[in-house]
Amino acid sequence: MTEKEVLQAYQKYVVPSYRRTNLCLVKGEGAWVTDIQGKRYLDFFPGWAVSGIGHCHPRVVKAVTEQAKKAIHFSNNFLHPLQAQLAKELVRSSFPGKCFFANSGAEANEAAIKLARLAGHPDGRYQIISFTGSFHGRTLATLTMTGQRKVQKGFSPLPSGFRKAKFNDLESVKKVLGPRTAAICIEPIQGEGGVNPARPGFLKNLRQLCNQNGILLIFDEVQTGMGRTGKLFAFQRYQVTPDAMTLAKTLGGGVPIGAIIIAEKYADILSPGAHASTFGGGPLVCAAALAALEAIKKEKLLENAVRMGAYLQERLRKISPLVKEVRGIGLMLGVELKIPAAKITEEAQKNGLLVNCTQHNVLRVMPPLTLTRDEADLGLSILKQCLS
Repeated sequence: MTEKEVLQAYQKYVVPSYRRTNLCLVKGEGAWVTDIQGKRYLDFFPGWAVSGIGHCHPRVVKAVTEQAKKAIHFSNNFLHPLQAQLAKELVRSSFPGKCFFANSGAEANEAAIKLARLAGHPDGRYQIISFTGSFHGRTLATLTMTGQRKVQKGFSPLPSGFRKAKFNDLESVKKVLGPRTAAICIEPIQGEGGVNPARPGFLKNLRQLCNQNGILLIFDEVQTGMGRTGKLFAFQRYQVTPDAMTLAKTLGGGVPIGAIIIAEKYADILSPGAHASTFGGGPLVCAAALAALEAIKKEKLLENAVRMGAYLQERLRKISPLVKEVRGIGLMLGVELKIPAAKITEEAQKNGLLVNCTQHNVLRVMPPLTLTRDEADLGLSILKQCLS
């Protein structure tokens, strides 16, 4: 299809649920993508971090290619070694417990919501506390748990049982905590909310509060997980272990997979019939996820995330007087501007750089963990040019 034919097909046959740019991509490799005209772009926001180890990472491509010749899908009524191996690797890399596999971050968070309600059911607990500015997905339950009204508009009446507290405000949490509270769910770093890191003391206080009240602490690590912060999981950087942790995005190295890791104490609550996912944890996606894990560990991508993240933060703070603040951890950075950010992302695209705008005036910079110094410098130079 030509670019014009693609655009016409989208207009006629594809539901307009995204704000799309007229950029037709056909190829990705590492930190780079190529459009249908052959123009290359440096990608500082590879699919909301789905391609977090770079587009078409060779280990993932090899694993998927080889596995596709053997088996693509098995029912979860049967065992297969790749799901067992992936669960083992994730648990050994995080905290003692068990895994449930799904297809996305929203599905993983749905599993977390059901886990919390089942855990609290004997005591009449069903409410979940989440935070203003948060984002947990677009299913009806996860958008209700999300702390942004714009994603809830038009979907009333929303499901009951969700309460909001102010991010980084312990007293606000205590005010909404009650006898019906089953869990607290939080992103260690809010992504869609503007790249806002939780204060270390805040997460430690939440852990203590959950222990005192016998409720679950759930970390949504859909964006922060899999090396984004320079640790495999953000909870390791904060040294606060949750009772459950949701994952997706980079986990599959580009293919759709979500997961929830549940601590031993609660790991058997999702008993047969309580929850399921037809495609979750199939052999193809598990092979890809194992390859992504292997890449992160063997290619020292955690160290690179720390090194390149520090380099980008230092340079971004000095890049323009229009920069109000640079925040984040590792390669999950938010550049808050004194002006609307959308025009900057448009100019950057024209100049060969893809970057995201969130919360009106924040540039979300989340390049792949494979980012090199030369690629970082090129991206910085394009941003500097746009901001000038």
